[in-house]
Amino acid sequence: MIEQLFGSKTRVKLLQLFYSNPNRSFYVREITRKIDEQINSVRRELSNLLNIGIISSETTNNRLYYEVNKSFQFYAPLSQIFGAGQGAGEDEASEASAALKSLGNIELALYTGQFTRDDKSGVDFLLVGDINQTQLAKFVGVMEKKEGKAIRYAVMDKKEFIYRKEVNDRFLLTVLESKKQVVIDKYGLVGEGGTARAAAEEGSEGAGEGSQEPETSPNAKKSAATKKSKAAK
Repeated sequence: MIEQLFGSKTRVKLLQLFYSNPNRSFYVREITRKIDEQINSVRRELSNLLNIGIISSETTNNRLYYEVNKSFQFYAPLSQIFGAGQGAGEDEASEASAALKSLGNIELALYTGQFTRDDKSGVDFLLVGDINQTQLAKFVGVMEKKEGKAIRYAVMDKKEFIYRKEVNDRFLLTVLESKKQVVIDKYGLVGEGGTARAAAEEGSEGAGEGSQEPETSPNAKKSAATKKSKAAK
């Protein structure tokens, strides 16, 4: 029925993909693969959505990317209809969330960097929680094969995240200020008050234990070092 209302099955799938990933950018062949439709049909509907103003496009490294236009006058109602939990977007979000949860107890997971075409963070995704390193290596390997490029990432536990945020760690603040797509956020860590709530729970869990500075994960250290090096230049 919704296909009849909005003109075509391909258009509906595109709307579901874009509105379920409001900060993600996609190129044509990537879109074709994700929604499983013919490339000519995808190109035609992308052109229609561009003309209407629902999506915008930008060329980066000789590749044309598309993303939802948040300033479109009907963005809010369309987001309610096609946002997370709907069709192709639901499949994409559910798949990502399920894959991440298999890595351990994930408190926060977000995509940035090349996924949102914002490289100022220096990483492509950030994970916070108790992570199984073996499963993480497999996850990254699968993601790199799927994306066809190397993936940069940082991992830390909740205590380290809270500490870094409290001391205004430049690397973490840059990641949080960058354009991003939050996939999992149990405590609202990226929003106001989230860190305080998480810290309160962390304190209750660790009552009676001596305080110590959390150990930084190798990936987070590497990312932070890269940022400092670039800043120095």
